[in-house]
Amino acid sequence: MPRIIVTNDDGVHAPGILALAAAMRPLGEVRVVAPAVNQSASGHKKTLFQDIVVTSTELADGTPALAVGGSPADCIALASLGLIDWSTDIVVSGINRGPNMGQDITYSGTVTAALEAAINGVPAVAVSLDYRDADTPEDYAEAARVVTQVVRSALSRTLPPLTILNVNVPSIDRVKGIRLTRQGIRIYRDELESQGSTYRIVGPAPSGYMDEEGTDLWAVHNGYASLTPIHLDLTAHRLLADLAAWDITV
Repeated sequence: MPRIIVTNDDGVHAPGILALAAAMRPLGEVRVVAPAVNQSASGHKKTLFQDIVVTSTELADGTPALAVGGSPADCIALASLGLIDWSTDIVVSGINRGPNMGQDITYSGTVTAALEAAINGVPAVAVSLDYRDADTPEDYAEAARVVTQVVRSALSRTLPPLTILNVNVPSIDRVKGIRLTRQGIRIYRDELESQGSTYRIVGPAPSGYMDEEGTDLWAVHNGYASLTPIHLDLTAHRLLADLAAWDITV
């Protein structure tokens, strides 16, 4: 049977990972390795030359899990380096409480856990639910159904190197279907609060351009699950020729 690592960034005891682990179990052998505490918006943080504490725990349904005192990327790095005593066929990260679309992916621990898997040569899928108040496994049922189909297909095919699949699911009882999408554009309206020398970034949830068909934001806004391939080559290829015309010399 396929060997599946399940992780997240909301923490090992979040309801989304409980729903995800249960959904993955019919597809293969599941191991859960997740942050001990919430690591949302931790980005692709990797802990080097510092101690990382790992403890054994259980999910609410009794599923054994490893709680890692580090980031989501740390969870996958440790697993790849031998924390898990078997080779992994796929990493599935989520189900995140809240979407990860557009520029969100650069902040998202959910997505970057999947990217860490890709760096280590393991196929990966990240999945997020467009509902920040989801607090029971039942809230994640439709997202779990959608990602099960994506993972089943990914297990039977080969993803290109350094590439993951990013899935976002609207908070509705039944999606209209799945759409292959590109990243949309988020609009952030962050605000700064201060009290003396203490600062806090606050503000409303990000919005974005919802009317640009073909983007992840459009799909989710219109009741579809979005499926976006993401790769780690961040080169702005179209700019290379223009840069040559700058004639920069040293």
